[in-house]
Amino acid sequence: MGKVRNVLFIMCDQLRADHLSCAGHPHLETPAIDALAKRGVRFPRAYVQSGVCGPSRMSYYTGRYMTSHGATWNRVPLSLHEKTLGDYLRPAGIEVALAGKTHMLPDLEALERYGIEGGSALDALLRAGRFEEIDRYDGHSPPGKESGYADYLRQHGYLSDDPWSDYVIAAEGPGGKPLSGWHMRNVHLPARVAEEHSETAYMTREAMRFIDEQGEKPWCLHLSYVKPHWPYMAPAPYHNMYGAKDCLPLNRDEQERVGEHPVLAAYREHEESVSFSRPEAPGIVRPAYMGLIRQVDDWLGRLFAHLQDRGRLDDTLILFTSDHGDFLGDHWLGEKEMFYEEALRVPFIVVDPDPEADLTRGTVDERFVEAIDVVPTILEALGLPPNDHLVEGRSLLPLTRRIHLESWRDAVFSELDYSFREARQILQRKPSACRAIMVRTDRWKYVWWQDFRPMLFDLLNDPKERHDLGDNASYAHVMAQMEQRLGQWLRERKTRVTVDDAYVEARTAKHRQHGIFFGMW
Repeated sequence: MGKVRNVLFIMCDQLRADHLSCAGHPHLETPAIDALAKRGVRFPRAYVQSGVCGPSRMSYYTGRYMTSHGATWNRVPLSLHEKTLGDYLRPAGIEVALAGKTHMLPDLEALERYGIEGGSALDALLRAGRFEEIDRYDGHSPPGKESGYADYLRQHGYLSDDPWSDYVIAAEGPGGKPLSGWHMRNVHLPARVAEEHSETAYMTREAMRFIDEQGEKPWCLHLSYVKPHWPYMAPAPYHNMYGAKDCLPLNRDEQERVGEHPVLAAYREHEESVSFSRPEAPGIVRPAYMGLIRQVDDWLGRLFAHLQDRGRLDDTLILFTSDHGDFLGDHWLGEKEMFYEEALRVPFIVVDPDPEADLTRGTVDERFVEAIDVVPTILEALGLPPNDHLVEGRSLLPLTRRIHLESWRDAVFSELDYSFREARQILQRKPSACRAIMVRTDRWKYVWWQDFRPMLFDLLNDPKERHDLGDNASYAHVMAQMEQRLGQWLRERKTRVTVDDAYVEARTAKHRQHGIFFGMW
């Protein structure tokens, strides 16, 4: 293997950490991802900065916590002043491209305020979060003009004004009547789209095309799959590749509903939680979810073979992860967001092609990793400045290359703003009063809730997180310690964002050089 020239940053949407065979799933086989782990380092204790697509991804792209970048929900734009991967890599001559999903919303107010002309190349780049969009497709509404997928489907015979709704996320019912994949009761049926024309297949081929077109020019490609995120419609043969007997046991019991936290209780009133609480729901949805994961793995196998054929595995840093997990009925919940392991712990594999990483290939590193570590890892791998006046994560190259470190983090942090969710209305909260922050250490997980009691889990004695100790006075001393950890973390956020430390060093105590002699006697 050689030095890093290119970066392949692969993200699945809503993929749980425990749904890979290399992570111990007893029935779901993911040979391509397993092979990736054998070539690199797998980090089983990797956590996202929010269990929501948008803010989680903005942390991945900026290297900053949600409280720092401010894009707290899917419908909240990332501020134009926030720097992303494209801002760091493009000046070095590296094309930063996107194939798939980002959940990036343009900061329209700032574009107008700065007088950036609509329709210009700069406008397009800023709207896309500094990614060159090969094909932008977010996957939970019909593809727009930023994606070629709808036209691709029509060219292959899926004739409809909305082929995504009519074929990709639809099944065929009695008499040929389309059945929508929005109804989870239908996802045991095959999608009406052929596998080779499905979302995962299409976007993988787009990625291959980009890599070929780049030739020997350096590149950073963000391949961002929309699956296994809902709608959970899988094409044949993946729709029935697994059955209920192949699924992991449900992690829930009736005791969880006794004295439940008010916000958690409100979330359990959401439609997705009510649906997943039906006895038959997990056995229908989970096999389809597993099939979608296996399809992603099969196409990743093709992609990795493509890279091998073109000699790109030898000079490409590969990162594989997810933006968050999925409850799938665990803890009586659907979706993600709440601070349980099923939602916040994600797969995380780093393949570093540098020879210095040879000693760690195929290893598992139990140290805590956060989503914000992606940006500094890429910057160091490419030999670029760390920008550590902005970036709040840590490079993982010392871990892949066994470089001695005096210390590593002993806690991870995640945040939630639930103001856009029905839970806020159920609880009669104002939009400004819906914040929560989690700190997780080796033993404890503590969640601060704005104006509500905290949650606390003893992960040593309750690894499945079924017994919330947040209202147990016997643990007041633990909660006080964890509250102090949160306070320290908040005080350490990086707020001097326009200049770096070198700029400060060069200008410290230099007022006399500028003819300013204040304080003299």
